[in-house]
Amino acid sequence: MNETIQRSPKAEATLALLWERIRKRGDMPGFTRAITAILASMRGEDERDFSMTQTVLSDPVLTQKVLRLANSGMYSAFGQRINTVSKAVLVLGTEAIGHLALGLKLIEELGKSSPDSLQAHIEMEKAVLAGMVAQKVALQSASRDPEEAVVCSILHSLGRMMVTFYLPEHWILLQQQAGGDDAGGQDAAAHDHLGLSLEQIGRATAEHWGLPRNLTAGMRRVEPGERSDAFGHDDWLAALGTMSSQCAESLWNGDEAGAARVAELAADFSAMLGVAPEAIVGAVEMAKAEAAAELSIAPLANPPEKRARNAASARMREAGNKVLLSGVSDMREASTGAAGATPGQMMSMAIETAYHGLSFTRAFGFLRSRRDGKYSAKIGLGDGAKAMLPQLTFDDSYEPNVFFAALGSDRVIFIENARDPKFASKLPGWWKGTLGDGHCFLIIPLCTHGEPVGFIYGDWDDRYPSVYLNQTEFALLNDLRALVVQTVERRQQAEVAK
Repeated sequence: MNETIQRSPKAEATLALLWERIRKRGDMPGFTRAITAILASMRGEDERDFSMTQTVLSDPVLTQKVLRLANSGMYSAFGQRINTVSKAVLVLGTEAIGHLALGLKLIEELGKSSPDSLQAHIEMEKAVLAGMVAQKVALQSASRDPEEAVVCSILHSLGRMMVTFYLPEHWILLQQQAGGDDAGGQDAAAHDHLGLSLEQIGRATAEHWGLPRNLTAGMRRVEPGERSDAFGHDDWLAALGTMSSQCAESLWNGDEAGAARVAELAADFSAMLGVAPEAIVGAVEMAKAEAAAELSIAPLANPPEKRARNAASARMREAGNKVLLSGVSDMREASTGAAGATPGQMMSMAIETAYHGLSFTRAFGFLRSRRDGKYSAKIGLGDGAKAMLPQLTFDDSYEPNVFFAALGSDRVIFIENARDPKFASKLPGWWKGTLGDGHCFLIIPLCTHGEPVGFIYGDWDDRYPSVYLNQTEFALLNDLRALVVQTVERRQQAEVAK
């Protein structure tokens, strides 16, 4: 019988509340739009490669990830450097690129949509860690698409992520009922309290979003054992996802007990996965080393000395968020005052607020001159910024780089590692010749009626080797840019009325 028909009133009420919470936060628009575009590219019968290339190129961050994967050791057997997305799609195939894109977008959008909650971020990082384990183990098997295995393993934790992200008050009750972090106890408590297990919540969410059947079929939890005659690819994905998720739980604290549990899981699932136990353990060790470099919260990624630095960074961030909040409040007051601030004054306030609130090394405000056909920096703060202003100008005719991508999409874009060689083709020559010592940077586009009028730029140098922006900061930056844009639009309307 169909599971939807069997759902209890309590289960239906839980899902209704979950969909309502998601809608209130914008229905994860970036993820749902990405799903539509990615699945259309994967299913399309005509020009699939071209369609997937366009889908990837529309997102600079995704472009960077795809090129990094294409040039990774996983595909080194091709013996050639891959510098374009078109060639990456040709080498990896639309299915692999599509699964990679789905996994990346899920994590990216959940990160943007989450409350600034430690538990929510922990669940997200555990899901990422499970994906890392799945990828390394899949490479030891005959699987044709390791990226499919990664997404299925991430999705195994989808129910837990959805509850911690969108129903945090219920998650607290589940933990209390389960008596702590025991995953089995939490799942049983979820069934009693919410009418659905965490696995069922994850599958319902995946179906709600319209994810492919092969991915949802691989989301179920399975018990280890021997392969049956009917054992198929979906069963293999489910087994790998189950083991990877349990490995992520065991690895989380980076202790000896976790390592022993990984060895047990490797022995238990070896027959099902068709991979020797020692090969599984070796793959998990590689994933653990990668996680130590990539994750931010996991204890295995945070030895004591790093935790001390993170605590200091958290205090700085809290102070910076107060600066952003206060600055946005001042801008709102200035924009609605009797005289009303000018666009130039609002731009200055926005740059000063972002510069101090985010501890930029440098920040600039660029304006577009239609008459001259150029973007030029008009104001700058930070190290040597004023002297650089005359050099910061470029034509407003479109070029395929990250700045025009930000202006075209009209959304804030954060580049985590501008030094990555694979990202070089997305950086314009004027940036490389002037601001190229920036380690990571942020672009805040300013558009009215779909047309860009300028943007705010801020960067961090090597004194800030690792920068991460949370949901609160993105929300305040969007408030900040909305206030500047509203002031520009009012000025434009007043000039038309004259």
